[in-house]
Amino acid sequence: MNKQINRERLLDTFVKLVSIDSPSYKEREMCEELKKRLLALGLSVEEDDTAPVSGSNCGNLIATLPGTLEMEPVLYCGHMDTVSPAYGKRAVIHDDGRITSAGDTVLGADDLSCVAGILEALQVIKEGNISHGPIEVLFTTGEEVYGTGASAFDMTKLQSKDAYIFDLTGQTGRAARKAPSIISFQIEVKGKASHAGFAPEKGIHAVQIASKAIGRLQLGHVDEETTANIGLISGGAATNIVPESCVVRGEVRSYSHQKALDETELIIETFEKAAREAGAEIAAESKVCIKAYETDLGSPVVKRFESACRMMGVEPDLGETFGGSDLNVFANKGMEGLVLASAMENCHSCSEYTTVEELCRVAEMALTLMTMTE
Repeated sequence: MNKQINRERLLDTFVKLVSIDSPSYKEREMCEELKKRLLALGLSVEEDDTAPVSGSNCGNLIATLPGTLEMEPVLYCGHMDTVSPAYGKRAVIHDDGRITSAGDTVLGADDLSCVAGILEALQVIKEGNISHGPIEVLFTTGEEVYGTGASAFDMTKLQSKDAYIFDLTGQTGRAARKAPSIISFQIEVKGKASHAGFAPEKGIHAVQIASKAIGRLQLGHVDEETTANIGLISGGAATNIVPESCVVRGEVRSYSHQKALDETELIIETFEKAAREAGAEIAAESKVCIKAYETDLGSPVVKRFESACRMMGVEPDLGETFGGSDLNVFANKGMEGLVLASAMENCHSCSEYTTVEELCRVAEMALTLMTMTE
C-alpha cells in the first residue's frame, strides 16, 4: 500500500458513507455530505440541475481541482446511489479484514468504495501538496437504474476527454474497456377471455400463445457476444377463465448494438407470428437502456492506466464486462474511458463485501492516476 494513504481515515470515511441511506433517486443526504467534504478539500463544487429529468431528489455532483502541472484534465467518476435493500446500512469490519453489512442490507461498496477512495486520494494530495494535473470529479445519481443521472448530465460542464469510472468487481488492476448494449422489452399477447369449463373453445388463450412463442426463441447465449432472456411472465385472472392477456418482459444484451437491436426485433416478430396463428394480437415496446462501447487498447486512457499499474506493482488486466455503467453513457457522448475495479464483491446482494486491503488499493490507484506526470 502507498504509505501516503491513511488507512484509518479511509476506513472511517467508508463506514460513514455506508451509514448514509442513498438508494437510487434518494441521494440527497449523500450529495450534501460529499459537497461538504469536497469543499473542505479545496475543490470547486457544483450540483447540476438534472433532478427533474433524472427523477432523483438531487443532481449530479461535479467538483474540480485546478492542476499544478500543465496536463490535460482527467475525470474520476463514481455514483452516489446503491441498490436495495439500502436503508439502515451498517459496515461491519471483521478480524480478517473483510467488511460486510450486518446481513439485512447491501453493504454499498458498490459504489462507496470508489467514493471513499477518491476522497482519500484528494486528501493525500492536499496534505502533501503533491503536484498533479487538472482533476475533475463526478458523482452521479441513478447509476443503478441504467445511468439516469449520467444520461441527463450536460457534458459541456467537463473539460476532460478521458475518464476513469471506479465501478467494477475484481482486484485492483482489473479494468473493463468494453461493455454491451442492454435493451429491455415488454410484449403483451391479447387473446380472448372465455369460461374455461363451459366454453373454452370460444376463448383465445394468451398464456398458451406466449408459451409457444417463448418455446421458439433461443434464450441464453444467442452467439458469442449476445444473450437474450425472458425474465417475467404474468397473465390470467382466475383458474376457470381462459386468459385474455399475458405480459412477458425480458432483455437482450450484446457487445454489438446492431445485434441487440436485431435480436429484439426477432423476439417481437416471433410473438407476432404466434399470435397471428391463433387469431390474437400483440402490443410490444422496447427501450435501449444503455448502448455498447469499446475503448481502443492504444488509447491514452489505457496507456495511462497500464503505467499506473506498473507503478503500483500490479499486472493490468484489461477485459470486458457484460454489465453497464456510467461509461456506457459517456463513451457514447464522445468520452474515452475505462471502468476500474473498485473493491466490491457479491454486488447487488446482502452478501456484498469488500476488504480493507482492496479499499486502500482503490485509493492508491486513484492517487497514482491523479499524480502521474505524463
